[in-house]
Amino acid sequence: MSDLTNPPREHPSTYFVLNRSNEDELTRLRLQDQMLTAGMGGVLPEQPDPSIFRRVLDVGCGTGGWIIQTAKTYPDIQLLIGVDVSKRMMDYAREQAAAQGVSDRVEFHVMDSLRMLEFSTGFFNLVNQRCGASYLRTWDWPKLLSEFQRVCKPGGVIRITEFDIISESSSPAHLRLSELGRDVLYRAGHLFTPDPEGVTSQLAHLLYRYAWVLDAQTRAYKLHYSAGTPEGQLFYEDMKHLYQTVLPFLRKWTRIPDDYQTIYQQMLTEMQQPDFTATFPLLTAWGHR
Repeated sequence: MSDLTNPPREHPSTYFVLNRSNEDELTRLRLQDQMLTAGMGGVLPEQPDPSIFRRVLDVGCGTGGWIIQTAKTYPDIQLLIGVDVSKRMMDYAREQAAAQGVSDRVEFHVMDSLRMLEFSTGFFNLVNQRCGASYLRTWDWPKLLSEFQRVCKPGGVIRITEFDIISESSSPAHLRLSELGRDVLYRAGHLFTPDPEGVTSQLAHLLYRYAWVLDAQTRAYKLHYSAGTPEGQLFYEDMKHLYQTVLPFLRKWTRIPDDYQTIYQQMLTEMQQPDFTATFPLLTAWGHR
């Protein structure tokens, strides 16, 4: 396991926000954690009895929101560990765990999961990942899932939640930026197909083939957002930050439209209209090791 007194050097990242110390991205990930957990109905809505898990790992945990909320929701879980390649994110997550009174059971470690997970074989009862397609390329999945399989106890659960590219929105500008993002993610190797379901359509197959699960199951979500609601405001803030922080990544992989900022401002205006609606599709796939 990583030594917190001598943390490892950060490795180059494949994350779609190139500056991992970006404060706007930290804010966006914190908002996104809240938005997804609320929209899905909790941290582990599909698990019949999450209290049976004793050791939980969250890979690519970002600001730590999911694992902190899991610790608060299920006090019987003895140890919860979040890992992320970003030292800035891990420092913030530790501060939040302490502020919310769960640091006695929650740990955060700087770790590059694309290299290896620095834990012993069969250590965890649950291995979780959310929105990994933001840094995983299609060729990264086999090795990562084999690591999930290695560190998960026999009979434990491997669980992945991924997003579809948004294709339902009453904002034409929002749809245009979503299509641009989908094209770039495909060019950069983050999607298996150029369709909105470029990752979610493959999750069950990936779990069977590389994590060796016995019984891959899936649950689809369609998170609906409307202007004038608390959820709609979270979604607005998420999109507001996303399409600025991701701009260097877009420029790396394509020629962005000359009027990008105009489209962006139009999206913000359209998302604040009283009749604005959008749907954010997600899929959770899980199975027993």
